[in-house]
Amino acid sequence: MSFASLRDPAQKRLLLLTVILFGSYLCVAIPLPVLPLQVTQVLGLGNGWAGLAVGIAFLATVVTRGYAGNLSDHRGAKPAVVRGLALYVAGGLLASVSGLPALAPATAFPVLLAGRLLLGLGESLVGVGVIAWGVGIVGPAHSGKVLALIGTAIYAALAVGGPMGLALLERLGFAGTMAVSALLPCLGLLAIARVEGIAPHPRPAVRPSLWSVAGKVWPYGTVVCLQGIGFAAIGAFFVLHFLQRGWDHAGLGLTAFGSGFVLVRLCLGHLPDRLGGLPVAIGSLLVEAIGQALIWTAPTPALAFVGAFMTGLGCSLVFPAMGREVVQRVEPPLRGAALGGYAAFQDLAYGLTGPLAGLLADRAGYDSVFLIGCVSAAVGAAISIRLRGGNAGSPRG
Repeated sequence: MSFASLRDPAQKRLLLLTVILFGSYLCVAIPLPVLPLQVTQVLGLGNGWAGLAVGIAFLATVVTRGYAGNLSDHRGAKPAVVRGLALYVAGGLLASVSGLPALAPATAFPVLLAGRLLLGLGESLVGVGVIAWGVGIVGPAHSGKVLALIGTAIYAALAVGGPMGLALLERLGFAGTMAVSALLPCLGLLAIARVEGIAPHPRPAVRPSLWSVAGKVWPYGTVVCLQGIGFAAIGAFFVLHFLQRGWDHAGLGLTAFGSGFVLVRLCLGHLPDRLGGLPVAIGSLLVEAIGQALIWTAPTPALAFVGAFMTGLGCSLVFPAMGREVVQRVEPPLRGAALGGYAAFQDLAYGLTGPLAGLLADRAGYDSVFLIGCVSAAVGAAISIRLRGGNAGSPRG
């Protein structure tokens, strides 16, 4: 986004929405490196349970994307985002209660999971609502830019939130850290009142189910799902991987990932709109596969950080690239539902990778998790190549 474009009121609204999203999304980012430590070291549970604590929020997001998409389409994107931010606050407060010393582990863990479920529902509403809001502001022709800019806010928050979460944990403990994470969406609720909403779409005569909409977008969603495994592996197990190796500065893994992610979004975020989604996705997934392979084989922390950075570079444009393909293939009244179904594939990767990879880590070590991430990204690249061949004769939207 150029400085000249900021004279456009629509671009100003989009930028303000992006800044609000960044600040609010810290409540999602801060717990990521903290949760595995709380579950394994304080509650005394295994890696599978730690992965579940991270992943259950994303699984909650999967099953509520249809609700979020329909609400955003037919009640308005702003009401969806406001409800989502309120659920962020409730989830953070419940997670904070789970960290009180008076609670036994058998009680604390279910309370923590309940808080994570509320956070996941909030993420469903905020994610779909903000995307639909942004596309409504600048138009579907610029959907790739919208997805890139919004993703920049999310992963910039992840880059900052990782070390912030560990620093807060050291000073305030788990309960205090979660309380801080609950405060940030409150600021978002105050700020978002300034942003003008968009008109909802009229309801179609026959409202399709999430599954029927997902049927139109599943090839592109599958690619995004495979891409998301690499990030989920870093979010859930990079810190534990470093601690097992006796390496310092584990919290910088998400910072390295987020730095690579944001760098590509800022410098190359226009590529999906200019080149088309599939060519961009193919190159991106190959870079991600290399990054995951570096973490898997890294003999030193420096090389592991390089791998996390390259994973961020590779992950950065896959979601907006495939999202552009989806936006071009659905009618405007169904756009929110389609984006909800599409985003659910990424949430599925985030939700399942934690617990399943945790079970794998118990048996084969943390490095094996990143091997799975490498293979998944390579398979995603292969599917994208096949999709590009199948669409070679079709006009590009």
